[in-house]
This record gives sequence, C-alpha cells and structure tokens, in this order.
Amino acid sequence: MTRALILGGTADASLLAAEIARAHIDAVYSYGGRTRAPADQPLPTRIGGFGGVSGLADYIRLECITHVIDATHPFAAEMSRHAVEACAQTGTPLIALERAPWTKAPGDTWIEVADVTAALAALPDTPANVFLAIGRQHIAPFAAKPQHVYTLRFVDPPEAPLPLAADVIVSRGPFTFDGELETMRARDIAWIVARNSGGDGARAKIDAARMLSLPVIMIARPRLPERLRVESVAEIMQWLGHRACLGA
Repeated sequence: MTRALILGGTADASLLAAEIARAHIDAVYSYGGRTRAPADQPLPTRIGGFGGVSGLADYIRLECITHVIDATHPFAAEMSRHAVEACAQTGTPLIALERAPWTKAPGDTWIEVADVTAALAALPDTPANVFLAIGRQHIAPFAAKPQHVYTLRFVDPPEAPLPLAADVIVSRGPFTFDGELETMRARDIAWIVARNSGGDGARAKIDAARMLSLPVIMIARPRLPERLRVESVAEIMQWLGHRACLGA
C-alpha cells in the first residue's frame, strides 16, 4: 500500500495535494511551521519540523511512509538535504517536485549572485529604495547597509522586531503584474533583490522590473544533493503509479 509524505508549503505542493486526494492515495501533508496560518489542504496535515535527519527518518518508519515527495520551496535547502539523508537511511523512494528557475529575458537587467552575502555586496553604497523579496529568514545581513529604504513583503505580520528598518507589506501571493507595478511605483523602488524561485506565483515582480527597467539582484538556488527531480504534478502521479487527471 502506498502512503506518501508531501513536504510542502508551496503552491505546487497544494496542487499536488489536491490531485493526490482526488486519486484517493493515502498521504500526509507536512508544513514546515514558519507560516502561522497555512492554507488548508485536502489531506491530513502536520505542522512543524521533524527534529533533523534522525527525526524525519523516525517519522518515516513510525508512519509507514512508502514514498517521500519534496515539494518545498527551492530555497528550503536544509529540509531538502534532510529528506535526501533520511530517505537514504530508511530506503524510502524520494522525488522532488521543483519548478524550473527563471531565465533572463530581453530587457532584463539582472545581477546574478551566488548567495545573500553577494547580494548585499551588489547593492550600491548610495541610498536607494530597495525591495527585498527574499523572505524573512534572510534579511538580517542587509542591516549592514542602513542607508537604504527597504520594503519587505511577508505572508504574516512579524512577531518580533526586525533586524533592520523597513516598510512591511503583509500579503499572500500569487501577485499580479499590475499590482507589482503599482507597488514599485508607489514606493519609488530603484533596486530589487530576489531569489530565483521560479514558477508563476512570484514572477510578476520580475516582469514589472523589466517594464520599469529596474536592476534585479538575482540570487541563485542553493546546491542540493543529487536526487530524482521533476517539474509537474503529472510526473509525480506517474511516479506514484497513478495516472494524473488534471482538469477532470
């Protein structure tokens, strides 16, 4: 019998959960716990970490998990690495549902960097209005350049003081092209710092930056261990031994 564990938290993971529920596959959807009000799922749901590699391996054994699907954010590197190690320890098949990264289009002004440290170094020294579209876990280094006026966007209001002065927008995506244009124009944004997460839900800010001829400091995805990887829900369903019927 199949019993799948979905490591989720993304729009792609929600699409997968819906398809797995329609196929009546036994599965558990796991949220990492960073979002205080996660979207409801049509599957049994757990919230919170596992306690590292050993904790995840114990969970796989205890819950009789037969398949693990890593549908976390492309920058959730620690969870993805833990999944690789835990599945190797337990002999559990693992697959990653990972959207393709964005590619540079004509008119884009990208400064491509390897990590957050390099992104900070790429910002100018002269004061500017900067949209930090990188999630709350990675903003602290930018306090080293306090001359900038930062705009941040979170799903939930911050519970604790932020490590830098910033204008915080509380909103849940996906975001529209017109909405992103309005945001950038209203705040006179001059620079954008983004992670190359790929997909459609967060792409509007990249398209808006192109329209406004704004430079984008684009942070590359972290390197992850070798693993089976696909880009569509249909491929996951085939891997699970079920024919996908999206749209039915």
